[in-house]
Amino acid sequence: MLDKVKSTQPELFEPPRPNSLSTMPALLRAMFTQDGNLIELLPRNAYRIKIGNLGYSRRSIVIINDATEIRAILTNPTDIYPKNDLMVGALAPLVGESVFVSDGDQWRSQRAMIAPAFHHMKLSKAFLSMEAAVNDYEQILDARAADNKAFSLDLTMSHLTADVICRTVFSTPLASQTAREVFESFAYFERSVAHVEIKRLIFQPAWSHIPQKPDVLQACERIRSHLGKMVDGHLSEGAAFEDIATEIIAAKDQKTGKGFTREQLIDQLGVFFLAGHETTASALTWAFYVLATRPDILACLREEVDRITDGGPINFSHIRALDLTRSIFKESMRLYPPITFIPRVAAKDSTIMGRKVKRGAMVMIAPWVVHRHEAYWQNPHSFDAERFMAHREHELISNTYMPFGLGPRVCVGANFATIEATLILARLARKYDFTMEPNQTVKPVARLTTRPKDQIKIRVAKRNT
Repeated sequence: MLDKVKSTQPELFEPPRPNSLSTMPALLRAMFTQDGNLIELLPRNAYRIKIGNLGYSRRSIVIINDATEIRAILTNPTDIYPKNDLMVGALAPLVGESVFVSDGDQWRSQRAMIAPAFHHMKLSKAFLSMEAAVNDYEQILDARAADNKAFSLDLTMSHLTADVICRTVFSTPLASQTAREVFESFAYFERSVAHVEIKRLIFQPAWSHIPQKPDVLQACERIRSHLGKMVDGHLSEGAAFEDIATEIIAAKDQKTGKGFTREQLIDQLGVFFLAGHETTASALTWAFYVLATRPDILACLREEVDRITDGGPINFSHIRALDLTRSIFKESMRLYPPITFIPRVAAKDSTIMGRKVKRGAMVMIAPWVVHRHEAYWQNPHSFDAERFMAHREHELISNTYMPFGLGPRVCVGANFATIEATLILARLARKYDFTMEPNQTVKPVARLTTRPKDQIKIRVAKRNT
């Protein structure tokens, strides 16, 4: 289907990315701008090497791009490379010792308890809540189409995906006061906590205490307080819900037979709010940016949706058949992986690909880099959704596509996010035309997720059929 795109647009579409410099200039640029954007710290040769040092730092940062070694590190049963102390320190005030930051036996136990909530049959029920959220948001977009005013694509996707999470986790729409306050506090947390001080990264040793600002800690307290109230509503006598929170409350450890405590429930459900709406919103922001920039790709997506559904409602059974729509989402996550970096720390001296790695070294696996590595992808910086379609899947190299992680540590909500995003893309792209506001400079940055540095402004209109 994208052959139509190529026949009318011979030049492959290359969406925005930072200009890669050599190692020292990249380091100096990152220190000079002081915006914490680690993507700009990546030197030009990072996209060619299999292993190497990332800049210069006291703690040593080793970037790993070898596909086999990446899987070995992320699935190592001895936990030599646990989750990085910088990431754990940043997120712990919000998500405690949840599955997002835990390691070892603790992680394995939590994962086993949580996974059943995302079984295929459970997702078919969650789909109804996804539909309800999109139904309500189409009314908002109808109003925006009528007034023809520019608005933030980033905030639109964040609001919509947060509403989906509120409905599927707690059976409450985002319109409720509690849910909205949680969303607003999360937005502040995302903007504030993810800022990385380059000097601290370079000069401080591993496991150094990194203090969080008081207002960030207050935002975490507000979020956890509101989540606690929603948990209490589910724990109260006579409460009856069919949602993810109910499934997690009922989960029991296979060895001890114990369930999560109230605080542990807040930890785990905090992860679902954080990862469940923020990462999907990030990927959808870039996907709709592409559709707003390339109406010919939008036309191909629409053709598929109209053909598969015969112009009728988009049902759960249609999602698997929407190959191109899903592939556009996947390609958006390849070029702009929601989790830009997957940092690990060496818990003891070790050796990786013949290179000695000292205890405390940061072992950096960067989906941003691996997804654009010259050894793994043709035209690595170009948008080509067809590479993920069924007839070209044989071209993909194992362990080089990891928007949700790899192996047993793959995100438990990966299928949830893919179904949600495919529905949102299909529904909104079928009904609306999207146009970019002129004179915008779109620049990706690594925050908590891969986001545009400045909000992308768009306009929306009813589809001109």
